[in-house]
Amino acid sequence: MELINIFVKSIFIDNMVFAYFLGMCSYLAVSKQVKTAVGLGMAVIFVLGLTVPINYLLENYLLKEGAMVWLSPALKDVDLSFLSFLMFIAVVAAFVQLVEMAVEKFSPSLYASLGIFLPLIAVNCAILGGALFMQQRDYPTVGHAAVFGLGSGVGWLMAIVFIAAIREKIRYSNIPAPLRGLGIAFILTGLMGIGFMSFMGIKL
Repeated sequence: MELINIFVKSIFIDNMVFAYFLGMCSYLAVSKQVKTAVGLGMAVIFVLGLTVPINYLLENYLLKEGAMVWLSPALKDVDLSFLSFLMFIAVVAAFVQLVEMAVEKFSPSLYASLGIFLPLIAVNCAILGGALFMQQRDYPTVGHAAVFGLGSGVGWLMAIVFIAAIREKIRYSNIPAPLRGLGIAFILTGLMGIGFMSFMGIKL
C-alpha cells in the first residue's frame, strides 16, 4: 500500500512539471506534437526509473557518512556526500547515452525529431530533481526509490503528452497573436498545474 501511495503521489501530487516546474525547457520545446512528446516521455521514464534506484544505492552504500561500514568497520567515519551531485549526474549521463544510442538505432525518425533535446535529458532538472528528492526524503528501501522514480517519470510523460495534445488542437484556434506559441503554452501549463492541485486531497 505504501508503494502505491508513493507511485500515485509522484504522478499526481508531486508531479515534476505541475508541482515543481522541473524540466520545463524540454517540456515546452518538444510538446508541439504528441508523437515526439510520447517518445521523449518514455525516455524520461526509462532514465528516471533506473537512475533513481541506482543513485539510491550509491547514496546509501557509498556516499553517506558511515555508508561504507559494510566494507569495513574502520570506514564508519568516511563521508563522501560531497560527491553526491557529481555521482548522480554521472549515472544520469551514462543512461542518457544508452537511451540516445537505442533511439538512434531503432527509431531514426524519432531521434531526428527530438534533436538536441534527447541528449539534454542528461541535464534535465527533472532527472536530477528525482535523485535529489530521493535523497531528501530518505526512502527506507531501494524499492521505494524505484517506485518513486518510475512514478515521477510517468507523471512527466503525462504532463508533456497532455500539453502536446492540447497544443495540437489549438493550432487551428483563433489565438491572439501575442499569445501564440510559448505564451499560450505557459498559460495552459499554469491552468493544468492548478487542475493537478485538486489531487492534493488524495489519501490512500
